[in-house]
Amino acid sequence: MKIGIIGTRGIPNEYGGFEQLAEKLSVGLFEKGHEVIVYNSHKHSYQQKKFNGVDIVHCYDAEHVLGTAGQFIYDFNCVMDARKRNFDVLLFLGYTSSSVWGMLYPKNTVIISNMDGFEWKRGKYSKPVRHFLKYAEKLAVKYSHYFISDSIGMHSYIKSKYSKQSAYIAYGAEILENQKEEFLSELSLSKREYFMLMARMEPENNIEMILDGFHESASDKKFVVVGNTNNKFGKKIVKKFEEDKRIVFAGAIYDNQITHSLKFNCPMYFHGHTVGGTNPSLIEAMASQVLIAAHDNTFNRSVLNGNGYYFNSAKDVKQLIESVQPTVKEEKMTLNNFMKIKNVYNWPLIIEQYEKFILSCHSDYTK
Repeated sequence: MKIGIIGTRGIPNEYGGFEQLAEKLSVGLFEKGHEVIVYNSHKHSYQQKKFNGVDIVHCYDAEHVLGTAGQFIYDFNCVMDARKRNFDVLLFLGYTSSSVWGMLYPKNTVIISNMDGFEWKRGKYSKPVRHFLKYAEKLAVKYSHYFISDSIGMHSYIKSKYSKQSAYIAYGAEILENQKEEFLSELSLSKREYFMLMARMEPENNIEMILDGFHESASDKKFVVVGNTNNKFGKKIVKKFEEDKRIVFAGAIYDNQITHSLKFNCPMYFHGHTVGGTNPSLIEAMASQVLIAAHDNTFNRSVLNGNGYYFNSAKDVKQLIESVQPTVKEEKMTLNNFMKIKNVYNWPLIIEQYEKFILSCHSDYTK
């Protein structure tokens, strides 16, 4: 089949979860014999026309000129190009700036949308923007033929809100054996002597809450923050905690072996995400066999169940930092999460589920 993947900044991943999914899925589908095209921003550092067998189409992206508004132009350009390519299936990863062009989606092509999380709940957005995102969500439902939810919570929401069925397909994670422990010394870190989080610098990821809790604690360990701090919120966080020398801002790191090594060698990893689906950084932490403390919400609980600690406030974070000790109980929680990666959240299985769903949707649509 001829399959297009649209809605991300492109591959290889240099940004986030959907880009990681696009990279793994596109290569996996190509290896299964499909013709796959992924749309990339013209500003993407990877400028080749193929990536591991996958065709790359670069479209003009005005985000560097217009900011967020430029994403609408980028998605418009991608949609207009897709109209020329006679795709069997077009898979949209997200809908924020693409669903407004729904009336232009190519005809006689099966449209499948991965609905992401509750975009309109993100704290970085103003009320008018949140109102628009709810509208964009409705448009995505209107102009898509089939749906994918990457969390049980989103699956339930789509069913109750729109009376639509969606396939629940989560993210995958790699199990990495090799490590790059030399990076620890570059950050002046010692094994088991630091906590960490890895996230985009956005309010809804509760980075400030987590660091508030650590800052108030009596811990003599360090706290490593992995993520690009060049945006407005990131700069605010760096300034707020610049006097606490225990907190290390490591910047964005896209080398999976380095981030795996950081997680594997820390006693507890903090995951504060609240509005996404099955968040990739949570799955990857499980694969790195690290004890996890997560924000208490339906997304995180549906993944971790009883195999993690939960927090709702800086006070909770402080208590976890000062009280949790490695015991047989914690080792079992970590092992249970790792086994879930092997049996549920692994890329070969995820790719197989996507292929099966894509084929069934095409068969159903073309009856």
